Amino acid sequence: MLTKSFLLALAAAVLCSIQPARGQTPPNLPDGPGKEAVVSYCSGCHGLPRVVASGYPQAYWHTAVRMMLNFGVPIPPDQINLVTDYLAKNFPENPKPVANIIPGPARIDIKEWQVPIPGSRPHDPLATRDGAIWYTGQMTNRLGRVDPKSGQVKEYPLKTPLTAPHGLVEDKNGNIWFTGNNAAIVGKLDPKTGAVAEYKMADPNAKDPHSLAFDQSGILWFTLQQSNMIGRLDPATGEIKLMTAPTPRSRPYGIMVNSKGVPFVALFGTNKIARIDPRTMEIREYALPDAKARPRRLALTGDDVVWYSDFARGYLGRLDPATGQVTEWQSPGGPRSEPLRHRRFEGRRLVQRIR
Repeated sequence: MLTKSFLLALAAAVLCSIQPARGQTPPNLPDGPGKEAVVSYCSGCHGLPRVVASGYPQAYWHTAVRMMLNFGVPIPPDQINLVTDYLAKNFPENPKPVANIIPGPARIDIKEWQVPIPGSRPHDPLATRDGAIWYTGQMTNRLGRVDPKSGQVKEYPLKTPLTAPHGLVEDKNGNIWFTGNNAAIVGKLDPKTGAVAEYKMADPNAKDPHSLAFDQSGILWFTLQQSNMIGRLDPATGEIKLMTAPTPRSRPYGIMVNSKGVPFVALFGTNKIARIDPRTMEIREYALPDAKARPRRLALTGDDVVWYSDFARGYLGRLDPATGQVTEWQSPGGPRSEPLRHRRFEGRRLVQRIR
């Protein structure tokens, strides 16, 4: 799995054009074949300090370079291996926390499917009602569908170049809705025809549409992480309404809708979870006890209690919106486990971690 700093680097690449970084003092890179090429091609979006702070195996660096190529970084063919080898030699994999294996009766089988284009960065898998698994090809401008029974993988190209699709959700008619990080759009794919409809943000400051969820009336709610906004889209009319979160730079991230049609949002840039009144669009924020908490994704149980993964501290948390009471449990992997998301399965909660 990708690490936190790697994801931040990729996010930076998604949100900027291929231009030289400004206001940064380049670090001193180790001498060796490929240094000049790395300085030329790996500093335009996120700067060399982020490269220096990274550390991955050769295969990961190969994937990272393929992602750069897929997203338009003009590395000449004869320089690709040079860049990859230099990065792998000088910035090898960083040590990881030791996994805490807990004995128990659970059995997990993992099956993998190779996507058609290397470096596509498959993201935000979605299980649909027909049993398929959908994913966003963030760096290849596609949505993909996997048939777990046959193993067939089919990809659908999007309309706007460099959309950088991120989140996915299925509507009642089987259409697949997605957010476009880089293009600042919400889109809809009809799997039967491959047709793509796009809904653009009216506000030029509304950037980085991120995660999305439908309420019971068919209204689509979504977050805009880097814009500090939350959006509401009516698919019947195409109307989009945007609201700004009260806390500056709170980075609205994961979003879920409870049984009463009320959206809840994880504010990843602060220690808060937001509740949105679907009628008035008023936002109420619940502060978590620890100021260092950074909730990233949410899950809701049948009693409308909100569960969150605290990515920064390594905790699973429970918020009761009716009382404001918060209960937390340390992840078995410790404070560096970086829990990203969790799901409810027949009363049990599964926490997926990403490093």
